[in-house]
Amino acid sequence: MEEERILRAMARIKAATRRIEAAATVPPVPVEDSALAERHEKLRKEAMATLAQIDSLIGEMEA
Repeated sequence: MEEERILRAMARIKAATRRIEAAATVPPVPVEDSALAERHEKLRKEAMATLAQIDSLIGEMEA
């Protein structure tokens, strides 16, 4: 039961990662609003940090 839950969670993580990677390949739209650009950069950094944490957790699970 626990293994099934972990496998479902990993499948959701992989699907989310694919969506993020697909969005990352879309060329950025020119931004005139500096506040918007700052929020975007903050969110991008948070997303990268979260992905690093997920990667670390997956690595621990596989060890």
